[in-house]
Amino acid sequence: MMEISLDEIESSNFEKKSALSRKLSTKSEVMPLKDLYYEIDDKPPWYLSLLLGFQHYITMAGSTVATPVILGPLLCMAPDDPNKANLISTIMFVSGAATLLQSTFGTRLPIIQGGSFSFIVVAIAILSQPEFKCPTNLDKITDEKEREEIWQIRIREIQGAIIVASLLEVFIGLFGIVGKILKYITPMAVAPAITMIGLSLFKKSAEYSSRNWYIAILTILLIVVFSQYCMNVKLPIPFTKDLTTGKLIRYPVFQVFPVLLGMGVAWLICYIMTVTNVFEPGNRSRTDVNLKIISNTLWFRFPYPFQWGIPTVSLGAVLGMMAGVIAGTVESIGDYNACARISGAEPPPVHAINRGIFIEGIGCVVSGMFGTGTGTTSLSQNIGAIGISKVGSRRVIQASGLIMIVFALIGKVGAVFVSIPEPIIGGTFCVVFATVAAVGLSNLQQVDLNSSRNIFVIGFSIFFGLTISQWMEANSGIINTGSETLDQIFTILLKTGMFVSFFLGFVLDNTIPGTLVERGLAPTTPQSTDDQENDPENDGKSYKLPFVTDFIKR
Repeated sequence: MMEISLDEIESSNFEKKSALSRKLSTKSEVMPLKDLYYEIDDKPPWYLSLLLGFQHYITMAGSTVATPVILGPLLCMAPDDPNKANLISTIMFVSGAATLLQSTFGTRLPIIQGGSFSFIVVAIAILSQPEFKCPTNLDKITDEKEREEIWQIRIREIQGAIIVASLLEVFIGLFGIVGKILKYITPMAVAPAITMIGLSLFKKSAEYSSRNWYIAILTILLIVVFSQYCMNVKLPIPFTKDLTTGKLIRYPVFQVFPVLLGMGVAWLICYIMTVTNVFEPGNRSRTDVNLKIISNTLWFRFPYPFQWGIPTVSLGAVLGMMAGVIAGTVESIGDYNACARISGAEPPPVHAINRGIFIEGIGCVVSGMFGTGTGTTSLSQNIGAIGISKVGSRRVIQASGLIMIVFALIGKVGAVFVSIPEPIIGGTFCVVFATVAAVGLSNLQQVDLNSSRNIFVIGFSIFFGLTISQWMEANSGIINTGSETLDQIFTILLKTGMFVSFFLGFVLDNTIPGTLVERGLAPTTPQSTDDQENDPENDGKSYKLPFVTDFIKR
């Protein structure tokens, strides 16, 4: 039986790691994570790369379920429609391809690309338009082709909006204007927008939890216990050995997989309740409710561009989706810096950030072409997994991208994710979306929260964004400008709480007088200065593309 040794991992990288650590030790604010087993440019053995790559796949898989679960009913898909599994497989396939592109040609950081909640929020606003309401006789339609056309019309509208809106991100990265727009897209604009992503999805969380609040609360408690109370508990890994102590290697399983473990335990309990008939037939907590999806899904299926038909484009949907693009872009820039620090790399130079945003935009365009229902963005949870595993190698992330693609071709894998009982999904959403809202607020770390100016901007942007979006949802036809196009534009934008909060934060923070320190804009990171590009100690070797970097540097 193969054994993985900590000594084996450390010995092959000690000299290289020590040299890089000494080099970066002169800049304490960007110190890499200590005692990394493998840093960004190191190459672990193939078996270790696959093992850790699979860990990243599992870490990001939980959030991937959100797209078909949330959008499925709005798309008018039947609860047991096997196309939900195809949708998950498509998202995984595109995420794997985007991850390979980003880690090889983009920033070249070990960063996972996956579905973005900011796009889902806008998609909900688009699909709530009167013309996309589900037919009242939907349950009576038995013709399979007719049922498919109903939901495919709707997803094609989302596809078109994502493709066109994502060209903005491509443009920003291609022409190197990230630094210019960040002078105006401040933490006071970003924080309310990202916070609203989480808050906007509270109804979906409650809807699925209400199928069975007991199971939903059980799921919440399990995730909270695993992620908060058991985070420092390390379990022994079979077939491994620490050569220094002779004991099994212990791993913080609860800290790395709290969501999946919580869902898994709740799923097991639901299975026991199902086979013992504690849950009556038809109960949405039963594990056999969606078995039809698994049986009707093909074993192997290859996703391809425009598989749902030719996308349609409307101005209102595109403008609304641009809010999601901007939110994802700004969030990714922060993820690049966090990933660089934790993987032992130098702070990302400007040309690498521009390249990363460009590739991320390409990934979103491809997502729209394949019809995933969302765009791709950098996933923060996988950056945390690097810190826990202490392996920041680019090769591991590339292996994870390949694993995503391979599993995406196996249709039954996506079907298993879709078959999770709805109350478990609802409980998971309560935790995940609450965390998303908190991540939005974390953007205010450098902002002076003792300033009455800032308190007003933050509070008003969030509260009014929530108020307007909920009011518009209850009064869809209230806007009547005489132009159908303008009506659609204003309705979608005002229904998107993320956009309203971002717009208010953007306008108020850039017009109300305030100092740079007060607004959290005082320069604190070396990567935000032009001097970094000419710093001989920071040659950005981890970010260089073979042969061409000097020609495309910006």
